[in-house]
Amino acid sequence: MRLFARFRCGAEALALLIVGAGLLNAPAAAQTPSVVTVSVFPGGFNWPSFVAQEKGLFDHNGIQVILQATPNSVAQMTGLAEGKFDLAITAVDNIVAYVEGQGQAPIGPQPDFFAFMGSDSGFLSLVAAPEIKSVGDLKGKTLSVDARSTGYAFVLFEMLARNGLATQDYRIEEVGGMVQRWNALLQRKESATLLSAPFNIFAKEQNFNELAHATQVIGPYQGNVGATRRSWARENRRKVIAFIRGYAGAIDWLYDRTNREEAIRILMKNLPEMSPELARQSYDELLDPHDGFLRHGRMNLAGLRTVLALRSRYAEATKKLADPTRYYDSRYYSAAMRPRYSNR
Repeated sequence: MRLFARFRCGAEALALLIVGAGLLNAPAAAQTPSVVTVSVFPGGFNWPSFVAQEKGLFDHNGIQVILQATPNSVAQMTGLAEGKFDLAITAVDNIVAYVEGQGQAPIGPQPDFFAFMGSDSGFLSLVAAPEIKSVGDLKGKTLSVDARSTGYAFVLFEMLARNGLATQDYRIEEVGGMVQRWNALLQRKESATLLSAPFNIFAKEQNFNELAHATQVIGPYQGNVGATRRSWARENRRKVIAFIRGYAGAIDWLYDRTNREEAIRILMKNLPEMSPELARQSYDELLDPHDGFLRHGRMNLAGLRTVLALRSRYAEATKKLADPTRYYDSRYYSAAMRPRYSNR
């Protein structure tokens, strides 16, 4: 089954964003793979999952992964708490927020949430309407976020602060995930937002201005992670390890430039209205050696500390957060990587 969400640029649909898993290559063992459902936001940052599905990397490890689209972090975190899916690829700040009882959804503290692997830096860029030429031009303007208290809102606040804008200098509108924010920006409902590939590339093609890359302003940052509930992981340890192995293997495969053209084909297959040129630009951005997908799916601990520092600074319920191990359990990753990366 294929699940997808469509977003539009002007009168044309630009991409089919989420494509579900297909059982493409049978696992080495003669057994039926266990199904693992994964909640994801739309975007090119699902490329490792697409590759792991296409190349049989999940199947080889004994699982069949089915991707489920989520419109926003409230729906995703609520669904995770209710067990509507097994895993989530989500901003690690969402996990931190809900562990601490600071989440947007009215579900209370979720100490059962944790991250088990890294994925990327978030690939975040501050993108603004064509008439906005600098960050300073955003004074008095409205900017959009997913949710004010979770996700990448604090990255936006920090980027603006480092460019001289205090929180009272602009307005914030809660719009939802990246598809919704891009559509709102396109329709000029807001003046700027944070986008990642391919949305920031779409924006530049439409004469919107990419004002800054987040990591160039705030330093290392841990964006998306693999996450689940501790109780589910304990009962399904083999599935968590299998997912890490498949996902990390897909990142390795993507970074091998001999696979570049096939990788682009896989991306276009899953985002069928993406042009070849756009797919190539996405490859160069998402697989940048310095700011692309995290090698082997490792957690960026320095980036996670940045997440904790920003939440300590901007969350309404002021609380000093400093211990990454409260939100990240490395034991599943260590088990998954043994012995594959033991000598690296």
